[in-house]
Amino acid sequence: MDDIAVPEPSNDNTRPMRWELRPSRSLTRRLIWLAAGWIGLALIVTGIVLTSVFQESAFRRLGSTLNETIDEVVVASSITPEGQIFIGEIRDARTERLLSGKYWMVAEPDASGELSVVAGSDSLGGSVLEYEPGLVERLKGAFGQTVSYSADYGPKGEPLRIAASIKTLPGRDQPVVFFAGVDRTDVDADTRQFATVTWLALVLLGLGLVLAVFVQVRIGLRPLYDLDHSIADVHKGRSNRVQGTYPREIQPLADQVNLLLEHSQETVERQRTHVGNLAHALKTPLAVMLAEAGNQQGALPDIVRRQARIMRDQVEHHLRRARAAARAAHGLGESTPVGDVIDELAVMIERVFDEKGLEIDWRAPDDLAFRGERQDLQEIFGNLIENAGKWSKRRVRVLAGPSIPGQMVVVVEDDGPGIPEEQRDAALKRGTRMDEDTPGTGLGLSIVDELVRAYGGRLTLGSSEMGGLKVMLDLPAADA
Repeated sequence: MDDIAVPEPSNDNTRPMRWELRPSRSLTRRLIWLAAGWIGLALIVTGIVLTSVFQESAFRRLGSTLNETIDEVVVASSITPEGQIFIGEIRDARTERLLSGKYWMVAEPDASGELSVVAGSDSLGGSVLEYEPGLVERLKGAFGQTVSYSADYGPKGEPLRIAASIKTLPGRDQPVVFFAGVDRTDVDADTRQFATVTWLALVLLGLGLVLAVFVQVRIGLRPLYDLDHSIADVHKGRSNRVQGTYPREIQPLADQVNLLLEHSQETVERQRTHVGNLAHALKTPLAVMLAEAGNQQGALPDIVRRQARIMRDQVEHHLRRARAAARAAHGLGESTPVGDVIDELAVMIERVFDEKGLEIDWRAPDDLAFRGERQDLQEIFGNLIENAGKWSKRRVRVLAGPSIPGQMVVVVEDDGPGIPEEQRDAALKRGTRMDEDTPGTGLGLSIVDELVRAYGGRLTLGSSEMGGLKVMLDLPAADA
């Protein structure tokens, strides 16, 4: 089939783009993002709690070691006759080795809360253990108990875990603060390793849970997708009702949609019946008037005949328009093969204009279908092809094909005289006749234009390469 030019949608780049933050209109995305948010929050809290618990457990193990060291130093401490603090033998070898990573220290607090170191382990190498401001007050508030804290720098620059306790020695009223510290490098490394493994596992778990939620949502909402596809099939002309069986939460919705479709069809049938009755009621008196005035001569019979024919044509026009509007509004599920209609009309119209040897060349894909009723498509094509045949010299060409999804384009052109560009708008007005000597009512193009617009389409007039008029139609198409 010859290529048919389809007008491109206009793209106005001069308008400023506005960005608006709007909630997602997808139920699937809302459910997945909501679940992913809660999963992410829960896993983050879990990771923080697990890492903290692991670190605190490691610190408690260090705390036990530090408490033992403090107890050993307290047992080895005594007061000399001069009132000085004497530290006896400490059996922990690490505290005797320089910068071994394990330390103890003894200090006396003064009235202002400052500490004065009176003894320390050989491992300190003359250094002192860090202590926090206000430590003495904290220790006095927990007299006899151990207070633990972390220090960033030890004697050799290593991080330490330090325990401190304030006690009184026999023979001395002034309390004494005992310190014990240990290198926590290994604990920090174990904590980091645990945190890395934990967070990696939680990330993988989170991804798995999000994937599971996605699958669950897709499976859970599949009946809604099926219902959407079934309704789309009705809209596109593949079916005339919603098909399938759905869960009990959704089945009432499908039933209501089918009831609505049935009601729409019943409404259309009633409108057709009313239109038919009105047509019969009006045509009969007009036929009687034409018959009575048919054999009489004179000005009055001529006026009656002329006005009666105009009334008949107008009645048929408006009834046809009302039927088309009703079918376009409620004719869901209707699908008409385009090729069959064109072939049928081409054969009939070629016989009507057999005297001039009219040739109608038409082309349309076998799967191209009009989303609407057959008699409306016959009315549209019939008027256009008959009009082209009437004005043509010998040739009429009809081309039909798909354009954008859900739409098709039809071109009808002839080799006749055509219509000047300045007269094309007038040709679409009801009752306009471009040549008073040619039989007709002037309603053909007007009827087609109104039928096409009733279906949401568009009719455009142009000049054909064959020399005559070119009529281009945009119509709704049913899916193949």
